[in-house]
Amino acid sequence: MSTHHVVVMVTTSYPRFPGDSVGTFMEPIAKQVAALGHEVHVVAPWHPLVRRGREEDGVFFHFFRYAPIDALNVFGYAAGLRADVSVRGAAWAATPPAVAAGWFKALRVAQKRRATVMHGHWVVPGGAIAAAARPSLPLVVSLHGSDVFVAERNRALGRVAAGVFRRAGLVTACSDDLARRAERLGADAARLEVIPYGVDTDRFRPSEAKRDALRARAQAGIGQPLIVAAGRLVRKKGFEYLIDALPLVASASRPVLAIAGGGDLDRELRERAVRSGVSDRVALLGNLTQEEVGDWFAAADIVVAPSVRDDSGNVDGLPNTVLEALASAAPLVATRAGGIASVVAAGETGMLVPERDATALARAIDALIADPQGARTMGAAGRALVQSQFGWKRVAERLSDAYDRALAFARHGR
Repeated sequence: MSTHHVVVMVTTSYPRFPGDSVGTFMEPIAKQVAALGHEVHVVAPWHPLVRRGREEDGVFFHFFRYAPIDALNVFGYAAGLRADVSVRGAAWAATPPAVAAGWFKALRVAQKRRATVMHGHWVVPGGAIAAAARPSLPLVVSLHGSDVFVAERNRALGRVAAGVFRRAGLVTACSDDLARRAERLGADAARLEVIPYGVDTDRFRPSEAKRDALRARAQAGIGQPLIVAAGRLVRKKGFEYLIDALPLVASASRPVLAIAGGGDLDRELRERAVRSGVSDRVALLGNLTQEEVGDWFAAADIVVAPSVRDDSGNVDGLPNTVLEALASAAPLVATRAGGIASVVAAGETGMLVPERDATALARAIDALIADPQGARTMGAAGRALVQSQFGWKRVAERLSDAYDRALAFARHGR
């Protein structure tokens, strides 16, 4: 590392307590950057569930308040979008005071701590807040998916994003798909770099410790394969197609499906399972901690990530669950949505199928059930892949380089 930086990370989402399922990638990003010797200050909205100290593992927290009562805290933490396809009215109302409060907090932290670089997560609003708080400092902006989607759908926010891109010394995207979309919004390809997420291979790893207990919770009988999926219950996760696939699985073993996550589509998915005649084989587990998700993945016979580009055009940049499933050595079935195909080698580290195709999902599941040895080999190859290429330390090293490049751009325009 060539330069020590004091980094102000402006974000609208960060795990509110250890193990929280919201903004999970933000914690290892911040802590691994700090572990490289940088001083990291996270500026994020306050939330009633926040249980963080002033400092943890070299990361300093600065939560800003913007609403007089708890019920109005709907800015950030995945609370602003309804099923990830439309902005809630309450979120629109909360945005002006939240952005103003975030700008002021980022400004004060940057001044007091003598920041050397601003790092905005999500181009809108995190990148915009970081850019406005200290216009004289180098700026790095990291894209995560929903920010680009919102900028694509809203002309005013698209103009804001374009302005932030012009100001940024470097823009990072978690997938090639997201990078291409950012270019269409105005990002300069010369200052745009794809940095996929990492994965904690200690938290997500093979383990038999809780397999029997979790199979019992999912009501999986002897010989019934356990299929697991995880994510917020929103359109772009594609869980409705996975539920539709379950009765199409030809195997006589009658696999059981467990879905970890909460969201606006909970009731709809339960009703879909009833209509499909598989409600006795579908368990919606609700929100789980990262540790619990890791346990379910380790217990799974198959993990499925049925992601889609939804009807509004929203799609994940790269779902965390894909890398987490690979790290768990679980045989993986996934679609090619977003950046998934850039990390999953079809037939080697996972099975890739078309989006929105319940029949194709069922056939892939059948193939893995019919070939348990091949499934185990695929799972082992997936874990080897993430261990060699997707560690969080490597992500932090690339972000450290990004800070240096942003500094050079601020000084010399290149």
